Amino acid sequence: MDELNTGLLISKFDNIKNIDSSVEWRRARDLQKLLWYTERRNFFLVIEKAKESCKTSWSVIKDHFVDVNKPIIGGKWSIQLVEDFMLSRFACYLIAQNWDPRKQEIAFAQAYFATQTRKQEILEKYMVEHQRLLSRQKLKNTEAEFQKLAYERWVNWDWISRIRSKWDTVLFGGKTTQDMKKSYWIKSWPLADYLPEVTIKAKDLATEVTNYNMKNKNLKWEDTITHEHIKNNQWVREYLIQSWIKPEELPPSEDIKKIERRHKKDEKIISKRWLN
Repeated sequence: MDELNTGLLISKFDNIKNIDSSVEWRRARDLQKLLWYTERRNFFLVIEKAKESCKTSWSVIKDHFVDVNKPIIGGKWSIQLVEDFMLSRFACYLIAQNWDPRKQEIAFAQAYFATQTRKQEILEKYMVEHQRLLSRQKLKNTEAEFQKLAYERWVNWDWISRIRSKWDTVLFGGKTTQDMKKSYWIKSWPLADYLPEVTIKAKDLATEVTNYNMKNKNLKWEDTITHEHIKNNQWVREYLIQSWIKPEELPPSEDIKKIERRHKKDEKIISKRWLN
């Protein structure tokens, strides 16, 4: 398949794409034309095969094949409703896989939808990791503000280290920072670099509340601020427990520094032009 034909086919497949609420879909009848199915009956037989493939892949058929009616103009300009489907990208991929790849358009469709699906998987993973990076940086900023506010209220670095261990012990149900590091097999890196995002946000929320109260209630001295911060961590833990989340039982996430290094490389690949 030459470059010109490939570019033309990509344009055609992109042009029938619809996006609603960030969900990509295509109409079956539009796809039928691109795959050169002249008989609707034959094409709908392929759709049924694709549904079976969807079922065997443990996917929910109705999430990928949605029955709809499409209005068309009939004789004497009458409007008729004909059977049609809204197809997810995965459904389109399954349809292409269930037909003869010797035909140029079918072979291209198989490659096209497989590539688009893989791109989406990579993008979704990237976005999840990126959100965790943002949450980790937010926690760093919140803790830096905590230290600044504490210094302004006549506390010292030794106290900061002691209270950090105390609030971890409260948040993790009696397990100290070192206990959690041992369970996560962490030697020297900060515990927060390996925490799942929900725990990072929990720590950030408790610290934000403490910072807010230090400023607005003018809290001073070690004992007062210690009591405040432990209380806030206990409150956050209780909320997590009510949601059936025990921070100390959650598995560790990938080292945040590895993700940072990987994303610096990925930024060259994931660009606006590549995603379109």
